[in-house]
Amino acid sequence: MDKNSYYNPADLSKFGNISELQPEMGRKFFDYYGEVFKEGALTEREKALIALAVSHAVQCPYCIDAYSTDCLQKGADENQMMEAVHVAAAIKGGAALVHGVQMMNKIKELTM
Repeated sequence: MDKNSYYNPADLSKFGNISELQPEMGRKFFDYYGEVFKEGALTEREKALIALAVSHAVQCPYCIDAYSTDCLQKGADENQMMEAVHVAAAIKGGAALVHGVQMMNKIKELTM
């Protein structure tokens, strides 16, 4: 582990331990989590690609590791994975920019 990092890759394997301090809530979360990622209207591969994109948007290194692996295991290729990351980047960038409208409205309010 890099001593300059808050993130320890080994902690990813401890994710299941979050139930230790609150077993009932942990069980409910993992039940829900498991249901969400089951095949449904979206394939498991599509859900993994969405999760990978969201992982980048929320900047969770544990999730990026987990869903990079999951995507490959579910048949996604490198191009699909990088395209999903670009979708996340475009949405995150667009979300930041669209809030510029709020700033412009405030400027108009203060300067008129």
